[in-house]
Amino acid sequence: MTKNWQYRSTIKSRPFFYIEMKKLAELILQGFNDYEIRKKVTEENILQINNLTRRKEVAAAILKRLHILDEFLLKQIKQNSVETSKAIVLYSIMKTDRLFYEFIHEVVYEKILIGNFIIKDSDLENYFETKKTQSKIVSSWKEYTIYKLKQVYKRVLFEAGILRHENQHHAIVIPIIDPSIIEHIKQIEDTPFIQIVLGGGK
Repeated sequence: MTKNWQYRSTIKSRPFFYIEMKKLAELILQGFNDYEIRKKVTEENILQINNLTRRKEVAAAILKRLHILDEFLLKQIKQNSVETSKAIVLYSIMKTDRLFYEFIHEVVYEKILIGNFIIKDSDLENYFETKKTQSKIVSSWKEYTIYKLKQVYKRVLFEAGILRHENQHHAIVIPIIDPSIIEHIKQIEDTPFIQIVLGGGK
């Protein structure tokens, strides 16, 4: 990850978008360019979003995530199992949101490494308190922004299949990902994702 990659809070209004990612990935694979895809989203409303401004925002967010994926991964979003395709969507979010990536690395992955598969609300609280001390950008955010980010982080992980409800807490689930995806990501030297999601898997 790039050291100059700025912290942003935009994920609070741009959650997992699994179905939407699949639809736009298919359009890219069919040869549509960004302009054409944006037009389909805004004018034809293919994502079925009522508000025009929201259509533009969602299209921009999804295209940004899809553009960090190569053709092989785009195809796997459409063709592979739900568990694997959701893992690729999660990967795209991690690659485009530094603060979320660091949460996965510093909280989720660290818990997996020590065999503690429970995420508590206090873990999110501690994470953001730490980031406030490390970043002027994060420390400048309003409490409501931090609250929304904590809610969306949990929502994204639930939708990705990485978390599930267990009693009063949230349990971490190690996904079963198609081995070809793991090998492909290793080949493009993006092993931190493999380590984070699989808990140090080789």
